[in-house]
Amino acid sequence: MKSVTLSKNTLSIFKNFSTLNSNLLVSPGNVIKTITPSKTGMAVATVEENFDVEFGIWDLNKFLGVVSLFSSPNFEFGEKSMKIRNGGSSVVTYYYSEPKLLSVPTKDVVMPKVNVSAKMTEKQFSELLKAASVMQLPDLSFTSEDNTFIAKVLDLSDPTSNSYKVVIDDNYESDVDFQFNFKIENIKILPGDYVINFAKNIVAEFVNQNIKLKYWFAMEANTSKYGS
Repeated sequence: MKSVTLSKNTLSIFKNFSTLNSNLLVSPGNVIKTITPSKTGMAVATVEENFDVEFGIWDLNKFLGVVSLFSSPNFEFGEKSMKIRNGGSSVVTYYYSEPKLLSVPTKDVVMPKVNVSAKMTEKQFSELLKAASVMQLPDLSFTSEDNTFIAKVLDLSDPTSNSYKVVIDDNYESDVDFQFNFKIENIKILPGDYVINFAKNIVAEFVNQNIKLKYWFAMEANTSKYGS
């Protein structure tokens, strides 16, 4: 069996994907995909490694826990299981899950026409997450106000909700009023800078600017709007 060392980026992607779906199916090649159980979110990453075999992981968090037992783990991928070792005498045999038991994407996302696009830094999104946690606000909204592009956390079900907003772009021009809403608990992205592309009232595409990683999250269709 060929020995592979997974990069820190790849392990970080595995960890992030575990927040979207507890299981994962890795196909031969260097592209890893996952989808949320509700099918309202999907992610695709191109990683440094090229996998020779298909392998399924039933409990991704448990798998990452096993990997953490080793300081510099090497992986040997067999037909039905992998061996994880640290170069010494310690070794774990980890058996694959049956693919049919896993929740996997069945097709690629075809992004609809993009109506709005903006850049969001890691610092800006981190600030929003912290505010949402401290203020116990469930919703994330993107809109424009007076030629500025705004991201705001609030409670859309409460007209008197407190809110916290961050200016994403202070020189943003749009001829169309819009408000794109999401449940913030669904937006589980790897830290980094992103370009966000919005297709009206349907979906947002988050494109990582540092590595080859994309996410798609469905909007809250009942409250999102684009135009009159």
